[in-house]
Amino acid sequence: MAYFNIVLIGQNGRLGYEAALFLASLRKNSPNFRGQVFVATPQGGPRWQTDPTLTDPNILSYIANNGAQLISFENKVFGKTYPHGNKIECLSALPKGQPFVFFDSDTLILEDLDQVPFDFMNPSASHLVTQTCPNITADSPSLAQIWGALYDLFNLDFPSSWDTTYPDQDWRRYAYYNAGFFYYQCPHEFGAHYLHIARTIWENPPQELSGQPLSPCLDQISLPLVLHRLGGGRHRLSATMLDSTVSYHYRYLPLLFASAPDLVVAALEYIAQQDAIKSLLSQYLPFARFSYGSAGRDTRELYNPNLRKPPEHKIRQILKQHGLWER
Repeated sequence: MAYFNIVLIGQNGRLGYEAALFLASLRKNSPNFRGQVFVATPQGGPRWQTDPTLTDPNILSYIANNGAQLISFENKVFGKTYPHGNKIECLSALPKGQPFVFFDSDTLILEDLDQVPFDFMNPSASHLVTQTCPNITADSPSLAQIWGALYDLFNLDFPSSWDTTYPDQDWRRYAYYNAGFFYYQCPHEFGAHYLHIARTIWENPPQELSGQPLSPCLDQISLPLVLHRLGGGRHRLSATMLDSTVSYHYRYLPLLFASAPDLVVAALEYIAQQDAIKSLLSQYLPFARFSYGSAGRDTRELYNPNLRKPPEHKIRQILKQHGLWER
């Protein structure tokens, strides 16, 4: 298995605790991982109203004790106005020319990462997506028109990105990815393209995007264009690997307990009970409620995924009605 680094974002508050949990799951379930883990934290500055830098001494100590390295980066384009841009701007702080995988901090590692056959010469990203963006209405341009305008904006060959097993009106015909993870052979090259494309769309979107919200979807609107420019696209990783059995992007603790498979819940509960991480996570209210209180069990009883799988928006509604929505 090729050597590669991992990077995730750590900030004061939720992302710091999620980064620690990610690291705990990595060390427990992929103990032979040989690469460096970087926890990237944004520097305070004019693009932030409050300092986002990860400074909690307990979290910093946990990160260091588990062999990860804290690195800081400057927000030159994004910041408070679009914090998802951190995953774009942090890449320039990584070692140049070394393969990397970016993971969202709200991810659990469930099995050995060495079994994942990453092709770092051909970048790709998470395929765990639904039709979330762009939002097509009776008055909006079609999917083909919107995506076509974006590819044209960056002089990319749009038809070569199509999956022609799907018809024109099907969103799956057009390359679309979740930025929960992505990978490539050089973070600097990937990050430079990502920042250029995202910034261009953010500051001067094509007319076809008029009326489409760019936040929080800008990273996912830009990602297919980045991958295409670098010669990547849809990966050939088994659907049973990332976003399934090897890693799990839970996003919200309530959603994990409401909809994740039993093996994910069991993995979280086992990891969270380890003394070092337990003393840390219990300081943060959502983890205290869901991992160490009754909220996790209560949520599981409301929505056991083995019994029913309603749409996510309905799950959210019910959990909020029962006071079980927290992040």
